[in-house]
Order: sequence, then structure tokens, then C-alpha cells
Amino acid sequence: MLTRLGMILKISILAVCLAGCSQAAEPAGAQHVPVTPAPPSEHAKQEENLIPLNTSEPFIGRMELDQATEEFIYGTWKVDKLLGFANSYNDASEYPTGQDIIGDEIVIHQDYFSSKGLEGYEAYQYELTNPRYSITQRDYNRDSFYRVNKLDLPIIEINDEMTVIDIAEASPGLGIPLGFLDVNHSKLILWIEAATFELIRVDESGNK
Repeated sequence: MLTRLGMILKISILAVCLAGCSQAAEPAGAQHVPVTPAPPSEHAKQEENLIPLNTSEPFIGRMELDQATEEFIYGTWKVDKLLGFANSYNDASEYPTGQDIIGDEIVIHQDYFSSKGLEGYEAYQYELTNPRYSITQRDYNRDSFYRVNKLDLPIIEINDEMTVIDIAEASPGLGIPLGFLDVNHSKLILWIEAATFELIRVDESGNK
């Protein structure tokens, strides 16, 4: 019994001595500096950028234009280049490079709309007084937009907000077969059938 007790006491004394030695080995006044985790690598940052930050459900329906959308789209726009086609339908055989309307102009005003400037696209030439503009879809990231429209455009970023705008006659309210895609109030895309074209703003004298 005494032998076992003696062994336990020896082990306890040895543990205390070892703890004291480890503390004595530290210089006087030494401070424990917290370890700062390494910053994420560039590869990790790139992966984070591919994750949609805004996962709000898209709006699909019909509503009036909001003020920010009106201020952005109203003006004169020139067709700059062909962007691509929706996967659901492809009319590239008719307009393989969009050369028929590149350089043509469209006028979008609150009380007047004209696509008469689409000289190479006669079927889509309209002139409307007091047109009715409507938002029919609003998506808050590229993946959401693609799921609905099967349209993947290189100029759309992963977390862009996209607003689809339709146009109709004032009376009897019949829609016309072309529309627009407003991307973050910074890019405007003309949407005709499955073809999409990037537009650039010009002033009333026809300059960029």
C-alpha cells in the first residue's frame, strides 16, 4: 500500500517539476502572440466570386417601370454588336453576324418609341406614340436569369441584376416582337426573337 502511494507521489512531483521547467525556459516578459490566419489564396477568392451573393427569387409578372429604369433607358441608342442567341431557338441562319442592323438606331422616350431606324430589319420597324413600357422579369444573378431564359451572355456578370422590358401599343395594348434587357442600369441589350444585340447611347445629334 505504501509502495503504491509512494509511486503516485513521485509521479506527481515529477509532473510539477516538468511544468516548472517549461515555464522557466520562457524568457522573462515573454508574451503569447496570437496566430493570425493566412489570407485566402487567389484561387479561393476566385471560387468565392463564382458564388451568387444575391439569391433572391426572380420577379416574373408585369409592373410599371421604376424611376431608375426610366432614367437609364430613355434616350437614343445605337446597335453596336451582336452578342449571341438564346439556346431555346437560334435564328443565326438568317442573321449570322447581325450585320443587318449594326449601326442602326432606336429611340426610347416616355411618350414616343421608334425602331424605324432598324433599316435592315423591316419586320421590326415600329413607331409608337405614348407606348406602354412594362417590366416583365427581374433577376438578381446570372444563374437565375439563365434558368428562365436559357440565355448566357458574356457581358453579364455572376451577380448582375437584369430587368426585362417589354413594349406595347397604347391602344389596344398589343405588344411588339422586340424588347430590352437592362443590366444594372449600365448596359442595354436589344432582344429580337432569340438574337441579342448590345446598344450604346448616343445623344440627339447622333454622337456617342
